[in-house]
Amino acid sequence: MPNDSRLIGRNQEQPRRRLRRWQVIVLGVMAAMIVGATTVAGVIWHFAQDLPSLDLLQNYQPSLVTTVYSDDRQPIGQFFIERRILTPLADIPKTLTQAVIATEDARFFEHPGLDYVGMLRAAWTNIRHGGKKVEGASTITQQLARSLFLSSERSYERKIRELILAYKMEAVSGKEQILETYLNQIYFGQGAYGVGSAARSYFDKDIRTLTLAESAFLAGLPKSPSKFSPFTAYDLAKKRQEHVLARMEEVGFITSAEREAAVRDKLNFHRPGSEHLAPYFVEYVRQLLVAKYGESMVYKGGLQIYTTLNLEMQRAAEAAFLNGVRELDKREGWRGPKRTVDIATFQPSELASGDQLLKAGYVGEGVVLKIAKDHYLVQVGPFTGKLAFDDMAWAKRMLKGPDPTVDFVVNPNVKQLLKPGDVIEIGVKKLTKDGVLLSLEQTPIVEGGLIAIDPKSGTIRAMVGGYDFSRSEYNRAVQAHRQPGSAFKPLIYATAMSQGLSPATQILDAPVVYEQEEEDKTWKPENYGRKFHGMVSLRDALAQSHNLATVRLLDKVGVKNVIEFSRAVGITSLLPADLSLGLGTSSLSLVELTSVYGVFLNQGSRVEPFAIRTVNDNTGKTLESTEPESHEVISKETAYLITNMMEDVVQKGTGQAAKTLGRPIAGKTGTTNDYINAWFIGGTPNLVTGVYVGFDDRRSLGESETGARSALPIWTAFMREALKQLPIVPFEIPDGVTFVKVDSSTGLLEADQDSEGQSGTVELFAKGSEPTQAVQRRLDPTDFYKLDQIPEGQPTGDTDQ
Repeated sequence: MPNDSRLIGRNQEQPRRRLRRWQVIVLGVMAAMIVGATTVAGVIWHFAQDLPSLDLLQNYQPSLVTTVYSDDRQPIGQFFIERRILTPLADIPKTLTQAVIATEDARFFEHPGLDYVGMLRAAWTNIRHGGKKVEGASTITQQLARSLFLSSERSYERKIRELILAYKMEAVSGKEQILETYLNQIYFGQGAYGVGSAARSYFDKDIRTLTLAESAFLAGLPKSPSKFSPFTAYDLAKKRQEHVLARMEEVGFITSAEREAAVRDKLNFHRPGSEHLAPYFVEYVRQLLVAKYGESMVYKGGLQIYTTLNLEMQRAAEAAFLNGVRELDKREGWRGPKRTVDIATFQPSELASGDQLLKAGYVGEGVVLKIAKDHYLVQVGPFTGKLAFDDMAWAKRMLKGPDPTVDFVVNPNVKQLLKPGDVIEIGVKKLTKDGVLLSLEQTPIVEGGLIAIDPKSGTIRAMVGGYDFSRSEYNRAVQAHRQPGSAFKPLIYATAMSQGLSPATQILDAPVVYEQEEEDKTWKPENYGRKFHGMVSLRDALAQSHNLATVRLLDKVGVKNVIEFSRAVGITSLLPADLSLGLGTSSLSLVELTSVYGVFLNQGSRVEPFAIRTVNDNTGKTLESTEPESHEVISKETAYLITNMMEDVVQKGTGQAAKTLGRPIAGKTGTTNDYINAWFIGGTPNLVTGVYVGFDDRRSLGESETGARSALPIWTAFMREALKQLPIVPFEIPDGVTFVKVDSSTGLLEADQDSEGQSGTVELFAKGSEPTQAVQRRLDPTDFYKLDQIPEGQPTGDTDQ
């Protein structure tokens, strides 16, 4: 029995031991769980202490694009840190939101910010692939948390913060708000942030018009925008789009038929061209905006800038200016081949060629392959073309230095100018059945500017600040100050009109010498061509740009008075207080002098030139709006008299090339000493345009490169296109102007006012200034020597045309 009792005791002890063992295990697990939970809670508490505020999500204000528009509301430029168009969820196509959800987070509307099912699935998938990361589990909310609040570093600490933030974001924001913010925040490549900008960048479309195929393509980009770029890896991009469409079918967003149709749809990608359509104008606007609103507002504020620029006029201005300076550059001479390559090893890809190769007007590089009887055979990209000797005749004059007036040689044999292997600049002249016909081109070194202004409203309609903005951002239409030469003369003659003189007033155009007391030297101004013309009317003196007559007139009306008159009509630059002012030796900006001509063409009223009509913030609220203000600064009579005199510059003077426009035109040429600057400024009652050309280092343009030869052709080519938009308007004659028949040699009344003979001419006068004395006898051509004496003064300056 004792043995049996011991056996029974042992049998009872074993269950108790097992029970205690299990109790220990359970307690250990519970303790571990408590410790683990405490640890996790501690980690969460630790990383949650310095999390960023979620106010950024609640008050989402991303960096937005400021857009600049032309006068017809076409976008012409943008300023941004991140190119983004803020788009409400309601404006985003359902196909795009579904494509993004299917690809990035299919259970987006089911999880609380963290997709535990997705995490387990991704972990199992990665384990099955040997531990490699082949599938992620970041939700849309996590991605947004990372984009808005965290860096992109790969670390456990950042991942923990991301999980915490995602959970908190879902607690304070609705799914729709998170999705909208995500779609506006993420990067799609090509500088595009957000779906609105992506639609513009890749398809040049409003986001609301995207197709299913286009939506699927965009949804596939955020994973790796550079890898799936259609411009560098089209096949990969297409496979990615098909993957997105397959996912949309898997989750039930589209049918199999819709997927197949979308796969077949052709994607027409838009390759962004020039950043700005009018780069000098857009940069001018940017500088104005930064000065007023600051860089942060301009680059991040999403402003909408509505300007005065007319796109058709701008395109005409750029074409006219580029063609004009190219022709001028050719007249100076050829600078030779750009370089020489080995034909045996040469590859066409080495040439600077573009997509518009087979279009007439294309300019790029070509390499000479061989010399034929009457042409060179030239390789241009993958094509060959003929460069006829006749199409490069201008290159016979070869430059050997910077001064085109002396540093050149002439090689009459065009066949000797090039050899195989020479890389040259060519233009596509014509496409024919026999191939591509080429012309020899040369990128100009000469610079200049063009500006067109509506004289009645002050709106800047077109602006060109140089040959190539990428080469030089210096805006010569606004920033450059150059001597205008004879283009300044209308201010002197207008001053004379304001003092009661008339276009018929006689002035002596003859040699004159001035003593310069301070330097003990003499100054002897000269006419262009070193000719003089005796007694001439002020009308003819201005039309033919006689320097000697102009200097005498300046001496007569007074330098001080001309300076005061110039200030009244809008000149702000420093003006020399001596007689050299008569030859345009002051340095003025193109916009400054062009706006003064606008005063003359606008009946004496000045409207300050401006470029920005309206500035709106990103909500559409107007921050500023420009209302032109017109101020009469000189009398209508003075303005009309000088305008009428400048019409004669075009009709019979130095600006006759402008007559081809076939409408009332008033203007003036300008050329400075040694042909350093060439100008033409003029216009109609509804458009005034100024052009100047010249080297930035102020060297000569070349022999005989006057304003009429260098600047006027650019002006005429531009105005021919620009004026097609505008009605023909005559210059209005004020009531205070009268017509009187005068003797053309004296400016006095013609004895017989009713005669229709050829002895007199009808001239304009401001009422009260017309002559009252009739001519007694006509002057002998030698009488002018007796009518004037050489005055003395203290000028310095250049001769001018």
